[in-house]
Amino acid sequence: MRYSRETKVFKKILIANRGEIAVRIIRTCRRLGLETLAVYSEVDARAPYVREADEAVPIGGALARESYLDAGRLLAVALERGASAVHPGYGFLSESAAFARQVASAGLTFIGPTPEALAALGDKMASKVLAIEAGVPVVPGHHRPLPDGPEALKIAERVGWPLVLKPAAGGGGRGMRIVSGPGEFPEALASSREETRKGFGDDRIFIERYITRPRHIEMQILADHHGQVIYLGERECSIQRRYQKVIEETPSPAVSEDMRQEMGRVSQVLVRAAGYTNAGTIEFILDPDGHFYFLEVNTRLQVEHPITEMVTGLDLVELQIRLAAGEPLPLAQEDVRRRGWAIEARICAEDPARDFLPTTGIITRYAVPRGQNIRVDSGIEAGSEITIHYDSLLAKVAAWGTDREEARQTLIRALNGYHLEGMTTNADFVNAVVNHPAFAAGDLSTGFIAEHFSNGESLIPPNPRHLEAMVMAATLVYHNRQGLVLESLRPMSPMVGGPPIRPERYDYVVRVDETVFRTKLESDAAKRRWTIHLDGRPFEVLTPEFEFYRRRLAMRIDGVSHMFRLQYDQNHIKVCFCGMVRICEIYKPAEWDLAKYMLRGRREFKESVLSCPMPGLITAVLVSPGDEVRKGQVLFRMESMKMESAVASSCDGLVEKVLVTVGQAVESGETLLVYKR
Repeated sequence: MRYSRETKVFKKILIANRGEIAVRIIRTCRRLGLETLAVYSEVDARAPYVREADEAVPIGGALARESYLDAGRLLAVALERGASAVHPGYGFLSESAAFARQVASAGLTFIGPTPEALAALGDKMASKVLAIEAGVPVVPGHHRPLPDGPEALKIAERVGWPLVLKPAAGGGGRGMRIVSGPGEFPEALASSREETRKGFGDDRIFIERYITRPRHIEMQILADHHGQVIYLGERECSIQRRYQKVIEETPSPAVSEDMRQEMGRVSQVLVRAAGYTNAGTIEFILDPDGHFYFLEVNTRLQVEHPITEMVTGLDLVELQIRLAAGEPLPLAQEDVRRRGWAIEARICAEDPARDFLPTTGIITRYAVPRGQNIRVDSGIEAGSEITIHYDSLLAKVAAWGTDREEARQTLIRALNGYHLEGMTTNADFVNAVVNHPAFAAGDLSTGFIAEHFSNGESLIPPNPRHLEAMVMAATLVYHNRQGLVLESLRPMSPMVGGPPIRPERYDYVVRVDETVFRTKLESDAAKRRWTIHLDGRPFEVLTPEFEFYRRRLAMRIDGVSHMFRLQYDQNHIKVCFCGMVRICEIYKPAEWDLAKYMLRGRREFKESVLSCPMPGLITAVLVSPGDEVRKGQVLFRMESMKMESAVASSCDGLVEKVLVTVGQAVESGETLLVYKR
């Protein structure tokens, strides 16, 4: 870029956000010589971004409306502490035209689009009308607010089935509903209106034809106040759950250079028509036949912006700041250079095995992967408490490569080494997605997760090579913990014990799921080399970076480097690798016969209670003592991390006791009701 290293345009910037995006903004400001002013709610007082900022001020209570959504309080803090600009990050007030106007009225600079552009493009119906007028292709639909009653169904019939209900305001998939036919329509519309009203204070809904197996492609744009608009290339965001992105990559394996240029051209046309400035993304749907349609505009920085930075070498936060200050873009379209491939995985506090319901807890251990071409944007650390009050995003792990496969393999290794304990996250699930053969082949759609996974587990058999590697890692750790480790490892691993052992052979039996492996270890004391036989097949293993004292193990198996996360519990070792999570039960041969007998005696125990699947706030109780209920019947509704969820009965039965009331805060695993035995 043609900019000098530092900028003194704004002396101090207030960051009206929290978590990893606040950390991200702070670090760019520090490099530019700008002071940062952070705000924090009462539950974020010890968050890492609060320490990293030059100054931090408490803003209010835990609820977002009492803190990060309190525009008046935010502006009062900015003026009191001498800030001259406000960076909204993403989420919260980042797409609020009203907030942008308040910022300007206070004499401050909003680091983002103008209020007029936010109003024109932030409203999804208004942006569709603008796109149609500008000649940008859009999905067929009814791009005006739906009325209530029978008229709405008539409009839906004209659009055709299947269709999707969409809120005019807001984003993140909240309020969206796919409707397959007229029988589902009234309830879906009522539910969509209610969720949208709660989330955005606006219950306007419009409809579009639902395109089956679409890909979600977005184009990153930058626009200055001098009429120049450039695009930085597309990002593929098709891997989604609950309409929210999970994995993103750039470029897209489905976009040719000709399509990229045409998407970029129509994006420039739309941005100029709206008088848009600063950073933003134009969102498109790509159908299976290769036709793209305008979806919406995200009038802010995107969560997935790091991968664009990795392939272009640009700092989008810096560009946002400079564009807001009125500086011209430092490069023209022909100057944009893209190099290699980048893929990002979002790490979220959620449980894939429970339909991605939010989770909470205190992070007890935390270690992020490091290495060339790996980037981790994180807002957490060991000791961080994750609550129900904000969205579930914890961190982002991104990897770069010269091509897609190199980027994918680098991301897999990074995720293998991403270590978080104390609560359930999706870290292993996103790793499973990246390891899936369909992902490796680039065969993506927004239905990818539903098509290839169930309850967080892949629908295809586990990769046998990965399973074998996990068995080798578990066997080495078990061997080590038994005190039969090389003396040369003693200084590197504080859990090592026992006398030095000369090179010998050791036999073990390892059970994983229903598969039994017979393993033999032969060690070379001088070089930390092992020959491990699995059912008679030899593998050469090197442990040059024996890190199990951090609950991670680096190994080279037949010359290929791998990283594992492990937890030790006697002869039960939990191993996480390439998205697979398995318990390896390890026995000496003489112990195996007894172990088989004990395994045959296992029994499942069913409780006569309904437990809460996630922490949150009870918003509706739809059952009373004495009611007969059926399996799958919705008994409670609750809200957590900006998401409303239903809790259904786990069985057919008669309700004996209901133990919670509306407005009550509940924890994961807490008993909601008792069935009569």
